[in-house]
Amino acid sequence: MSNCKLDHSLEDVKSKLYSQKEFLPEELFYKTENFLEKSPNQTELNEIFHLLKKYDLVSDSEKSERNHVLNTILK
Repeated sequence: MSNCKLDHSLEDVKSKLYSQKEFLPEELFYKTENFLEKSPNQTELNEIFHLLKKYDLVSDSEKSERNHVLNTILK
């Protein structure tokens, strides 16, 4: 993912998650939603935000790669 100097708030990340809900695998959506309830650190918030950003527009292979990274963060 691209590096961004902006720190994303929990609210920003949740908003991005909900905006991409229909494009994410259902299980991954709920895992992410639950993870965000557990006070993730700023680095995790930033990473998740960028994995979700424009998720609906990327290729299937890019979605697969993002899903893998997201699952790694959520463990």
